[in-house]
Amino acid sequence: MSKTVNVSDGASYTPQSISKPVVKPGEFCFAVAYMDHGHIFGQTNGLLEAGGTLLAAYEPSAEKRADFVARYGEMEFADEFSQLLDDPRIQLIASAAIPNRRSDIGLQVMAAGKDYFTDKSPFTTPAQLEAVREACQTSGQKYWVYYAERLHNEAAWHAGELIKDGAIGKVLHVTNLAPHRLSKASRPDWFFDKQQYGGIITDIGSHQVEQFLAYSGCTSAKVTHARVANLNNPDRPDLEDFGEFTIVGDSGAAFYSRVDWFTPEGSPVWGDGRSFIIGSKGTLEVRKYCDAGRNAPASLIVKTDNNSSEIIDCSNKIAYPFFGQLILDCLNRTEQAMSQTHIFLAAELSMQAQALAEQLAREENNT
Repeated sequence: MSKTVNVSDGASYTPQSISKPVVKPGEFCFAVAYMDHGHIFGQTNGLLEAGGTLLAAYEPSAEKRADFVARYGEMEFADEFSQLLDDPRIQLIASAAIPNRRSDIGLQVMAAGKDYFTDKSPFTTPAQLEAVREACQTSGQKYWVYYAERLHNEAAWHAGELIKDGAIGKVLHVTNLAPHRLSKASRPDWFFDKQQYGGIITDIGSHQVEQFLAYSGCTSAKVTHARVANLNNPDRPDLEDFGEFTIVGDSGAAFYSRVDWFTPEGSPVWGDGRSFIIGSKGTLEVRKYCDAGRNAPASLIVKTDNNSSEIIDCSNKIAYPFFGQLILDCLNRTEQAMSQTHIFLAAELSMQAQALAEQLAREENNT
């Protein structure tokens, strides 16, 4: 496996860590299909490092197949996706298809008696969510989502562990700032087609909602405000390059998030993503990808409570436990890594925020 990690381009950013297998070779076998987004490499890395065995892959594009082989070595490529579905050795299929195709692929995978691991966003419409929710209930299969900004980020993951341990008391408010580098010239056409990517809050915002739910422990929430816009890309009118939204959860905790495609070219990383978490007994600032102006890449937490303030360096120390938990959940049919309810709620709230933003934009245009 290649050890080169590109931190300047979000589409090809591929976290890697030391291997911490939770199974022996051959005990958990998976396949990879539809490599439309570079996140597929992060998904694959995580499963391999946790002990998963990559058996086969499917991808229509010869260029994408070659890129995958360059990273992971020669392997069996299926001529048709159905070959993966019919292979009894395969327990899970990981995929990073074009967003509006992800749910249909997942329905096929679950109907074949396998679990599914898709890139975010997992859906682009509420109807897709409802169809998958019903399929999960009837099939008993799992529909995992790669919410990478927490699951594949050491500081973001460790922040959740600190919160569980009571380090800052009850979570009262979370702010997530999620700038991304646009890299317009290298993006595929579907990236600029809203019918295919679903809108900026549906897409990037699903990461952010998932973090709020994980940190706050909320099991239901209401979107209170949302806005989307194309502020600086008139040549791509279907692109939303800016979004923001607020949510209030059932615990009383509130959430604000800003998502955008305005990371400057001078930044050494693809996005200076940060979380600010206010608790009843302290605060956390999570600097996910860089310590701006000082160190990049970086993954650290600034923790402050009533006794002290400290900086916790998380780089190369956490080893991404989610992937091992995912594998064990698939084998044991448990929900230790993340519940299906949590996975769906994060996607549902992001789509609700997207819909509210579009509704408010229409109302403003009609006045």
